[in-house]
Amino acid sequence: MDFTTIQNSFSSVNGLINQLIPIIISIALLFFLVGIIQYVTAGGDEERRTAARGMIIFGIIALFVMVSVWGFVNILTKTFFSGQATQGPITIPLGVQPPTAR
Repeated sequence: MDFTTIQNSFSSVNGLINQLIPIIISIALLFFLVGIIQYVTAGGDEERRTAARGMIIFGIIALFVMVSVWGFVNILTKTFFSGQATQGPITIPLGVQPPTAR
């Protein structure tokens, strides 16, 4: 399998995820906010508060998972397919160089 084929595949997946993630994050945020509104308006009804609490937790978990997946795919894409392989050797920054002996 050719490296450019793998790179193109990951770029396509990254592009698709970058388009879908904001939509899914918006839906998860909407679940979270609706859950908060339902929790506040439930008053003393324990069943409605429990259902709203579940919706809030689902929204938080969905937000966490989506942001994590988005970050993980971007990290993988930038780490392995940033184009450095065609630009020559990778240089590692060493920080401050020690003084040379005289």
